[in-house]
Amino acid sequence: MKELDKQKALDIRYLRMAKIWAENSYCKRRQVGALIVKDKMIISDGYNGTPSGFENVCEDEDGATKPYVLHAEANAITKIARSNNNSGGSTLYVTASPCIECAKLIIQAGIKRVVYSEKYRLTDGIELLERAGIEMVYIDKGEL
Repeated sequence: MKELDKQKALDIRYLRMAKIWAENSYCKRRQVGALIVKDKMIISDGYNGTPSGFENVCEDEDGATKPYVLHAEANAITKIARSNNNSGGSTLYVTASPCIECAKLIIQAGIKRVVYSEKYRLTDGIELLERAGIEMVYIDKGEL
């Protein structure tokens, strides 16, 4: 198997795992999962939801996402800050493409590659990550 094929097979497996991890989210509108992998080891994980200690309700009575809900990427990155792990040079697997706010966190965390399976309606996050030289890989969710 060629190196490129091996990498794509790994990317698909980790995205499947991120998709399963998204099922932990209590959000009704959209469940997003994220894994951070370094040297073929999962060093962090996250899913979208409310901060620790808050009620697990992501939407208000009108169905809009509450402003304090954390995105999956933000949860995974902040977990690293509380651990002995280092995300420099790692790959982020996330079920939806990052927003602009998460893109800033990804850049600052030293993540070098982002693999995602669902395109978010806004593309400014992807554009910022590409501008920062971060490799962006889209794998259609139909391949998962």
